[in-house]
Amino acid sequence: MDALERITKQVTENPVLIYMKGSPDFPQCGFSARAVQALKACGVPFAFVNIYENEDIYRALPGYANWPTFPQLYVKGELVGGCDITLDLYEQGELERMLREAVQEGDA
Repeated sequence: MDALERITKQVTENPVLIYMKGSPDFPQCGFSARAVQALKACGVPFAFVNIYENEDIYRALPGYANWPTFPQLYVKGELVGGCDITLDLYEQGELERMLREAVQEGDA
């Protein structure tokens, strides 16, 4: 399975997935840290991929959804965006609603 196939599998199998630098418990950049704080504040389970431990995904992901930076948040298989968009959605109260809907649909 090549990197693009793995990415497709990951984003379709996980209702909420963030590609980030580091892990939620040990983010390795400020943007990843802030995005994960917003996700954690929503209280909804999410999956993550540490791009530093997956070099093929690190190289392939910017071309997957034409988004050049990290982190990248996917909800129900669709790219939501990076840190700024994630924080904006959180501040507007939309992020938690999106995540809860995604997880509920995944359980159905």
